[in-house]
Amino acid sequence: MRKPIAVILSAMALWMLAGCAGKQGLIQKMSACTQEDVFQECSTTTPIPHGYADLRIVSSLKTHLPGNYSGKDIHGTPEHKLLVNIDGQAVFLTGSLREERKDLHSSCDPEEGHGICYLFQTELRLKSGGHSIFISLPFDGIAVERKFDLIAGSRNTLVLEPLYGLAGDKPRIGFFTKTSFKSGIKGFRVKFNGEYL
Repeated sequence: MRKPIAVILSAMALWMLAGCAGKQGLIQKMSACTQEDVFQECSTTTPIPHGYADLRIVSSLKTHLPGNYSGKDIHGTPEHKLLVNIDGQAVFLTGSLREERKDLHSSCDPEEGHGICYLFQTELRLKSGGHSIFISLPFDGIAVERKFDLIAGSRNTLVLEPLYGLAGDKPRIGFFTKTSFKSGIKGFRVKFNGEYL
């Protein structure tokens, strides 16, 4: 009876390892540019040419202080970057950093505590129409892919909201769970012009 359970557990472990390796391979592939004319960084003060649209990408997230766990950990440093790949053109965004101590004693604020806040943002100009976007925090192995449409002459906003891991230091009562930046980022929710994709 124990042998089939061991086989199932081994198969599940191999499947999870293969999934992680596959995601890292995809992140590495999407880090390289295969196109160079999909977008250009721009200013919101310049008029939008015919057939084009503007896209503002923004994400605010929090990590632990640098060196909390190991010297190789880049959390809390400028080396922790956000990868954005649209239709094959890739760019790494460097965030603006600030140290934050948030002591609200709230039961539901995932950013409560002492850490480093990042603000990633860029303004891009693209041709109107349909596009595919790949967003990743490569060091964390986090990646999401979405599709969106741009109307000619429009100014658009894509917001990446961090999803943090479950806090391990608090008891979970009923169906309520507390997440915390201290448990790391587990993914993103993507909001395009106010609606989730």
